[in-house]
Amino acid sequence: MAEWVLSELDVEPTDHVIEIGFGPGIGIQSAAARTPDGFVAGVDYSEVMVELALNQNAEDVEAGNVELRFGSVDDLPYEDGTFDLAFSINSMQVWPNPIEGLEEIRRVLKPSGRVVLGFTPSAGQSSDELQPLLSDGGFDNIRIEEKEMGICAIASK
Repeated sequence: MAEWVLSELDVEPTDHVIEIGFGPGIGIQSAAARTPDGFVAGVDYSEVMVELALNQNAEDVEAGNVELRFGSVDDLPYEDGTFDLAFSINSMQVWPNPIEGLEEIRRVLKPSGRVVLGFTPSAGQSSDELQPLLSDGGFDNIRIEEKEMGICAIASK
């Protein structure tokens, strides 16, 4: 799923990318491999996942190419317009308020920024809900892709 999400983002080597709800850090690791001259950040609300992801990405963290923080999508610890791209996998369904979370992601994206939300079938996310949520969160050019492995919702700021 992480590879599909990242391919939908069209990650470039110099991009600044943020993942919301990074879990054990596999998506972070894939994003870092695609951005050798960029920067990858992650925010997760589980201290256990932050520790696992720090271990998974120790080399990139030590090199300063990756930054992982404990936090919530409702209050991302970054300035406005920091990131080119944002993604989240199997996370939005547990956000306290998905629209506020999407608005916060939009805030930290640059004017031409893009977001991709990925969901495996086990997430239980309905594709019908995604377009209205992204639109209410301030995103445009919304496209929903469905495959056997799940759903990707792609949108731009």
